Amino acid sequence: MIDMRTMRFGVFLAPHHPIGEHPTLQIRRDVELVEFLDRLGYDEFWCGEHHSGGWETIASPEMFLAAAGERSNRIMLGTGVVSLPYHHPFNVAQRIVQLDHLTRGRAMLGVGPGALPSDAVMLGIDPATQRARMDEALGVILRLLREDEPITYQSDWFELHEAALQIKPLQADMPIAAASSISPSGMRAAGKYGIGVISVASYSEEGLAALPTQFGFGETYAQEYGQEFSRQNWRINIPWHIAESKEQAYRDVADGLERWHNEYNVDILGRQGAEKVDSGYEMAKRMDKTGGGIFGTPDDAVESIKRLQELSGGFGVLVGFAHDWASKEATLRSYEAFARYVIPRVRGMLNPVQASADRVGAKRHELMEKSSGAVLAAIREHNATHPRNDQKDEEEAKRAHPARSE
Repeated sequence: MIDMRTMRFGVFLAPHHPIGEHPTLQIRRDVELVEFLDRLGYDEFWCGEHHSGGWETIASPEMFLAAAGERSNRIMLGTGVVSLPYHHPFNVAQRIVQLDHLTRGRAMLGVGPGALPSDAVMLGIDPATQRARMDEALGVILRLLREDEPITYQSDWFELHEAALQIKPLQADMPIAAASSISPSGMRAAGKYGIGVISVASYSEEGLAALPTQFGFGETYAQEYGQEFSRQNWRINIPWHIAESKEQAYRDVADGLERWHNEYNVDILGRQGAEKVDSGYEMAKRMDKTGGGIFGTPDDAVESIKRLQELSGGFGVLVGFAHDWASKEATLRSYEAFARYVIPRVRGMLNPVQASADRVGAKRHELMEKSSGAVLAAIREHNATHPRNDQKDEEEAKRAHPARSE
């Protein structure tokens, strides 16, 4: 299991924005979200790449993250993910290196085969080739980032001739992760190359059910290829919404969740097995019950995270699925409440604070008596050596008029 004190927290922005808002304002709002999360102390932020479908409108995560890097100071910024079959591997390597320098060592490279078949078909790519191409491209990218000698490589979809990067990443060991859903391909790539994983379908019942066995796939391939594979670098992506109560959390997300599921998952993507729902409120309750989402108070969130750790066997990073299900105000309150009241409890940061309060409370009477006694002793000492003016006047009057004073 993972030492919870080392657990990290982040946010994953696909993005998933309903159609209707000004695209420029959407993008600026997303940049402001990174700035907000940075101030709250979140560890990571991931941004995806999509080219069709209308809801996921960031086509270049590197460009977006470069802008976000100028508005933030410490949060790590990751491509979540670059769809490798869409790009020449050399360009992917160059862009992530440039991002690493622009952000002064805060870049993370997340890679995947491409999530939307519509993107691949539009670019003339056979979806059946995407996973193999991702694996091939990833191997070349890692060599470009890590090796000093120029690389020559011949593929059926790209070539390299004595290729070398002019500059290397600023970080000595840039975090790199492969996207994984239900199939073992993502875990296979992660194990083969000894990199991290982002489980991106954990909010679906199928993806959640696959978690207990997923990590085993990675371990199997890591052993086969002689790589190290750590649960500390396993990221699980799941939605959450924190409010004053479970009831309030369900109501906050109800309308937006229903629209997201019906309009995007069913009407646009046609996800296999997805059917329209009549109530986003009931869908939120079901997701909460099955573990596909975290809804409720900070106490509820802490318990849900513990259960997810047990179900998965242990993971190092919880990445919140960014959504527009609730209003902007309620969403920001949720992120703030999570940072203020959930993260410190999960990491055990409040244990010494509470222990100190308990120790003092248990001895409060004894300590107060000692304090009161010390205060009284100080007063007596002061009065003995520094009598008040009225005391001095009275003593002088007695000496000047002894009879009168009698």
